[in-house]
Amino acid sequence: MTSNCIIFTCTGIETAKGVGSVSTLIFDLDSKVEPVASANSMAPTHRVLGRSLRGKLVECGCIWNKQNTETGADYYTLTIRDHGFNTNLGKAANQDELPLQAAVPLGAERRRVNQRLAAVLLCQPVYSCKFRSQRCLRI
Repeated sequence: MTSNCIIFTCTGIETAKGVGSVSTLIFDLDSKVEPVASANSMAPTHRVLGRSLRGKLVECGCIWNKQNTETGADYYTLTIRDHGFNTNLGKAANQDELPLQAAVPLGAERRRVNQRLAAVLLCQPVYSCKFRSQRCLRI
């Protein structure tokens, strides 16, 4: 399977299931996408499922339908929560099929991923955060 894309079962993405893969230098996730039925306009359109270390299917992110404030065009965003990964979905390069959506990383996301990777590669110490008793990397 091609990395950083989701293949939906039909062109009506709002109600379609899908499978995909999102890969960075920090994580590699094969995913399953299922539509969410909700009357709430702010709810995600899909939930993203991945495999745990023990092989169980767990929810790890969501897909939202958003609207561009300048043009009014609809677009989709993908979030993988545990990795703080956010990306836009769009038609894959050289593809005419709407069901094949490429995960196009955002500029700020690339910087965050690169900063995390640099901290890991440089073996920087981990410091305690005051927020919710989490541990975080000081960069």
